[in-house]
Amino acid sequence: MTEPTADSSLPLEQWQAIAEKSQRLMRDFVARQGDGVGQNDDMKRMNDVFMQATMQLLSDPAKLAEAQASLWKGYMDLWQNTALRMAGQEVDPVVLPHSDDRRFKHDSWTENAVFDYMKQSYLLSSNWVTELMGGVDGLEPKTKKQLDFYTRLYVDALSPTNFAATNPEVLRETAETKGENLVRGLSNLLDDFERGKGQLAIKMVDNDAFEVGKDLATTPGKVVFQNDLIQLIQFTPTTQKVHRKPLLIVPPWINKYYILDLKPKNSFIKWVVEQGHTVFVVSWVNPDAELARKTFSDYLLEGPMAAIDAVEKATGEKKINVLGYCIGGTLVACTMAYMAANKDNHVASASYLTSLVDFKNVGEIDVFIDEEQVQNLERMMEERGFLEGSEMAATFNTLRANDLVWSFVINNYL
Repeated sequence: MTEPTADSSLPLEQWQAIAEKSQRLMRDFVARQGDGVGQNDDMKRMNDVFMQATMQLLSDPAKLAEAQASLWKGYMDLWQNTALRMAGQEVDPVVLPHSDDRRFKHDSWTENAVFDYMKQSYLLSSNWVTELMGGVDGLEPKTKKQLDFYTRLYVDALSPTNFAATNPEVLRETAETKGENLVRGLSNLLDDFERGKGQLAIKMVDNDAFEVGKDLATTPGKVVFQNDLIQLIQFTPTTQKVHRKPLLIVPPWINKYYILDLKPKNSFIKWVVEQGHTVFVVSWVNPDAELARKTFSDYLLEGPMAAIDAVEKATGEKKINVLGYCIGGTLVACTMAYMAANKDNHVASASYLTSLVDFKNVGEIDVFIDEEQVQNLERMMEERGFLEGSEMAATFNTLRANDLVWSFVINNYL
């Protein structure tokens, strides 16, 4: 925790900087509303799902009354236990957090009767809402899955750990710093809004903490080919003998290639090179408006197909091995189909890491995939031509909101 400061007054310059940031953000927000950028139907879709669930609940009053009675009993037990504890008796908790729930690890959530009551009250309510919504019948399978997801987002957001007035760690920090932590948090919040161009882009790491080539992507290599969409990197062999067939790795275009080369001890690229392979890796460009008209076909032809030709020219080998990772593997599968249709047999083998080909079951991300959402995305892509990385990151972060959203809200803003 930050040490208390001797002077509780904050410099005028700090308040002026906060005011200026706020004004800039407000101007940007108003301007964005005019051109439609950033508008979405997420809240409308969530409201529609909860409305359908509510109608189903109201259609069975007996079941709803039973659920309400169960919640009432839980609170009666909690009130009784809290009163006994206040009187000096030892009592067992009415409800406990899951063993993997890290939100309530601080001792105050157990040792302080007030915060323990807040914690148990929240857990009673959140468990009740989750169970109630999980038992709703009569919904389409897709709507049911969305209901479960939105319910989890809702109860996670209302955790007492997420609010300054009900988080014991934040209260202690506020007392020790005379409120400077909250002012600092407000400044961080405005910075994140500014960096996200009016949308909240929560800072998760120090952007200056890592340097490509020094802390990341340290396996030696050089660019041997490039076009509008890719650079092709050939990595320096480290063995006296190498396999005859070179290996082309196609990573996802939503990540930097060095997700496979973070640091020496966990670098997949370094490991493959050490196994005696001549390794080539596709590094995708970060697209902007200049590439707005590029299509999936362009990614296939200017990505794997162009890379395969470049590998052949660099090595003289007619047959190569290809490995696709994540959505890069999906593109490799499409490339294999394209090459088969054209009787092109330059690829000796194709391997896939965490790659989907059959999209019937895509996991939790399925809650973001329905006809309405796809149409909205297609309309936005038609207008803009590319998807901001922050928008995609926000989607994935909501799948693990407690770890990837709320923990950073607490640490950065409170």
